[in-house]
Amino acid sequence: MKIALFATCVNDTLHPGTAQAVVTVLERLGHHVVFPEAQTCCGQLHLNTGYPEEALPLVRSFTETFEDHDAVVAPSGSCAAMVRDWHGKLAARQGDHRLAERAHALTPRVHELSELLVDVLGVTDVGAVFPHRVTYHPTCHGLRVLKLGDKPLQLLRAVKEIDLVDLPDATECCGFGGTFALKNADVSAAMCADKTAAVKQTRAEVLCAVDNSCLTHIGGTLSRQRSGVRVMHLAEILASGA
Repeated sequence: MKIALFATCVNDTLHPGTAQAVVTVLERLGHHVVFPEAQTCCGQLHLNTGYPEEALPLVRSFTETFEDHDAVVAPSGSCAAMVRDWHGKLAARQGDHRLAERAHALTPRVHELSELLVDVLGVTDVGAVFPHRVTYHPTCHGLRVLKLGDKPLQLLRAVKEIDLVDLPDATECCGFGGTFALKNADVSAAMCADKTAAVKQTRAEVLCAVDNSCLTHIGGTLSRQRSGVRVMHLAEILASGA
């Protein structure tokens, strides 16, 4: 299958290795990955901060860039959720009904990585080997908007030599929430403290998630606590060891 990669802003700026890991996994499975260079941002930050008019050109750009592709993969639950849940509605609310139609036609073909692997490609074992103790944090957009369920866990359980342990109170938010962490810093820090305490209970070497934004937030706290726990995106674990 020919699959278009939507790297996302956070990954492109701070975690380029995640996008590279997606390519490694999909090419290992025999698929052809393309990177449309016209891609920019999904508009999530603009919409969440109260600027829907400013988000609309990004909806148009995303649609124009990806609408000719049969499948689009985004290594970010929050960005995939923005595209799927908001692009069509946002265009309609801003009065651009033709764009809304095009966005609604595209969004079923946009997938978060674990969705693409499990639901579309029918794969759980991607040939990864990762001999480390790992715990998994289900991020809010993946859990509550995309409803990923245990798809990421299915993929992790199939990784050879992994020691996968449950995270206490796993469904609790980490406190990031984009600009929430800036506007409500004290609350955000308290929520992250609860999350890192749960992570440390597991004695995991690695905390895994499908959103690098949340991992950056949690990882920063773990680092300041000198916990010794590192954070890794699901794609990076799945790309390991082959």
